[in-house]
Amino acid sequence: MKIEQIYTGCLAHAAYYLESNGEAAIFDPLREIEPYLNRAAKSNAKIKYVFETHFHADFVSGHLDLAKKTGAKIVFGPTAKPGYEAITAEDGQIFKVGDYAVKVIHTPGHTMESTTYLLIDENGKEHGIISGDTLFIGDVGRPDLAQHVIAELTQEKLAGHLYDSLRNKIMPLSDDLIVYPNHGAGSACGKNMSKETTDTLGHQKQVNYALNPNLTKEQFIKEILTGLTAPPGYFPQNVLMNIKGYESFDEVMKRGTQALSPRAFDAAANETEALVLDTRDAQKFSEGFIPNAINIGIDGNFAPWVGALIPDVKQQILLVTDPGREEEVITRLARVGYDYCIGYLDGGFDAWKNAGMEVDKIERVTAEQLAEILAKNPKAPVIDVRKQSEYGSEHILDVENAPLDSINESMLSIPKDQPVYIHCAGGYRSMIFASILRARGFDNLVDVIGGFKAIKDSNKFKVTDYVCPTTLL
Repeated sequence: MKIEQIYTGCLAHAAYYLESNGEAAIFDPLREIEPYLNRAAKSNAKIKYVFETHFHADFVSGHLDLAKKTGAKIVFGPTAKPGYEAITAEDGQIFKVGDYAVKVIHTPGHTMESTTYLLIDENGKEHGIISGDTLFIGDVGRPDLAQHVIAELTQEKLAGHLYDSLRNKIMPLSDDLIVYPNHGAGSACGKNMSKETTDTLGHQKQVNYALNPNLTKEQFIKEILTGLTAPPGYFPQNVLMNIKGYESFDEVMKRGTQALSPRAFDAAANETEALVLDTRDAQKFSEGFIPNAINIGIDGNFAPWVGALIPDVKQQILLVTDPGREEEVITRLARVGYDYCIGYLDGGFDAWKNAGMEVDKIERVTAEQLAEILAKNPKAPVIDVRKQSEYGSEHILDVENAPLDSINESMLSIPKDQPVYIHCAGGYRSMIFASILRARGFDNLVDVIGGFKAIKDSNKFKVTDYVCPTTLL
């Protein structure tokens, strides 16, 4: 069967391209659609359908632009009520893609419209399932997201539906089917996904805790809800964009790619409520940045952290990027619904500095230097800004945890009257943390280069015994 996984690492997202006899279908596309158009053009195939497994929370789908540009029909599973033209399929309905068949299997639980698509080849043999967020490799989709959109749903109710879907719809399928999920490790849509992005259903029945046939529904609900943390704040906003519709990506790109001179950039920052977002790496940022700019590096988990830390997807944004990466950044913002970039600094930060504009900096120290500081002053505050699960697994003895994803609460424990040394796992998140608090008046934060890895490798700190985490959220 001609099916290809198109994987995007920064979102741990998998879309799928299915093709037979000159016809193609795309499953769960990202916002920018050029890769799918190019793939179909390469085989001279016409995209007939865009299948959605559910209304996604962690990204904005590209289904509307794909349908507009190709004439493809958008397909959702039962109970879906999109605010635009689409097919709401019936449970068991068959769609033909060339000589292949795609069978709709309604599998509510992650969300109520969640649907798995069974792929059947030209000989009538069942090949695999595109499972969306119903079944991952090693995990299942978290059942607490739809409750943020539909008030009467609870995570317990959704978990109960998921139990029934897995037992009655998924587990009876053949062991040799290939499971094609929507996400892999690193996504916030599940709590403990594997790094593998496909597997056989038979193997998953053996190793996936959620498919344990001995679990009662009550035990399943308890197991599935244990270890969940609050979802990122942008999730409900992305769901609504996927339900109601959104602006064309072409218009988003046109608006964002307005090149602004340093003076024009400064004027835009002062005359609007735009956030200045600097996407350079942590080292470059620390050495010099526009005052009050926030650093979220493009070479990391960029889009998820933007979504977690910028509350409103309609926030206007002014970009500082490495020259030549402006379109990439605008694209990755749009993937998670941040469509209101209103321009970028032409020539990057060097142009700002060469124009004689005001510059700010953030101090950094190595792990060895931190050890020397603590030897002289054992009470110097050190803050670990990793997730609670990472901190609980292993941390410097007697060091506080102030997670980046809860920064508004975390900042309450940070003193302003002395230097505070902050670290994450490798230096990416700690610079985000430092930049946000710097913009809020904390001018005493010192970043630890290399984060916890450098601290542990230095062998100069007392570290707690390692405990295997039960959740990666």
